Amino acid sequence: MDAPEIATTLHSTTRAFTAGKRRAGSRRLGATLLLALLVATPALAEGPALRASMIASLKTLQQQLAAGDNAAVTSRAEAAAARLEGGNAADRWARALFLQLEASALARQGESAAAAARLATARGIAEVPAARRLAWLRQEAQLRLAAGQRERGADLLTRWVEASGGDAESRWLLVRTRAALGEWQAAANSLDRLRASGSAAWNDAQRQLASTVYQQSGRFDDALALLGDAADSPEVWRRAAGLAQRAGDPGRAAAIWESGWRRGVLTQPQDLVQLAELHIAGGTPARAGEYLARWLDAGQLPRSTRNLRLEAQAWTAAREHAKALAAWRALATRTGSTADWRQLAETAYGWGEWQVVLDALGQIVPADEVSQSEVAQSAVAQKRGSGVSSAQAAQGRDWLLMGVAAAQLERPQLARRALERAAAAGEAQAQQWLKSLG
Repeated sequence: MDAPEIATTLHSTTRAFTAGKRRAGSRRLGATLLLALLVATPALAEGPALRASMIASLKTLQQQLAAGDNAAVTSRAEAAAARLEGGNAADRWARALFLQLEASALARQGESAAAAARLATARGIAEVPAARRLAWLRQEAQLRLAAGQRERGADLLTRWVEASGGDAESRWLLVRTRAALGEWQAAANSLDRLRASGSAAWNDAQRQLASTVYQQSGRFDDALALLGDAADSPEVWRRAAGLAQRAGDPGRAAAIWESGWRRGVLTQPQDLVQLAELHIAGGTPARAGEYLARWLDAGQLPRSTRNLRLEAQAWTAAREHAKALAAWRALATRTGSTADWRQLAETAYGWGEWQVVLDALGQIVPADEVSQSEVAQSAVAQKRGSGVSSAQAAQGRDWLLMGVAAAQLERPQLARRALERAAAAGEAQAQQWLKSLG
């Protein structure tokens, strides 16, 4: 029995979480970014020496920007940058500074995408010193994110972090952005660098985001290590196991569920059944059988038909012959179901347990009912073309298994009668076995 897929709400939880973080983050980013662009006034002495008149123009625009005359700064800075294009080294450096001032004014007017474009142009000017180019790279990344250009913004922010070493705030922004884009591995890599940097302890929201990122990237052990107080929540363990199962790793799902069980979180009867099903699906059916036998004996699970069948399936998957056959026999005895007796016979037949085959099939069709008259009636019906009844056809394999088991146990008379009945029911293999009997 395949373990049913565990329902999870991680996608909606992640979406709501990241959306909330983006809204709050955007407000903080807007204020922080405007301040950064305003405070980061052009460092005139960083590049080639400028003419006095050029310095005066730049300082005038800085003062207008501080006074809030953003539209005028945008217009004048744009015009100045256009005039200086193609000039000498000092002109190109001055052009970059005018572009930075224009970007500042545009950002203050809420035109983040246009501001980012100006900074991108400024960064591409060769005369811009490396330190200034790096600072503008970060500002452009933040502007791209504010403008909703998350993928481009994330790429630029990653470049800045890798070049500068970054800070905790920027790294968390990068993690949130990569998570929002569904780039879970990239987000996990950023988290790894945060952990390696020994940054301050994470708050609950950061811990929740980190756990989600690690789960989505398949790093369940890292995710579980971040649970904290949430480790006592059954839903957290179910969600983690569900992700592992959906990722095609039922063995990992079983290990996670078992950890939750051992912690005393997943202890309800349905949780125990789920653990057993996961172990069967995950390739450890013997453990499922051991647990089910223990729980059934201890009364932790009711001896219901479903649970007894699950135990039989576990031992069968584990190829524990004696335990599997005993479990199927106990189930069939309890239910009296033809299907359960037939399953016992099929299982025993596959393992060459011939007497068990006869015992099980004897509960369906006792051996002394395999009479010559029944065989003759079936043969006549088949010869006339009327065929056999659906019930007789359904029992064809039962007769075949009974005949083969009887032949193996050197009971030729029973074997012949059962095989003739199987042949009459249309079982092709029966004819071959009849020939072997001579």
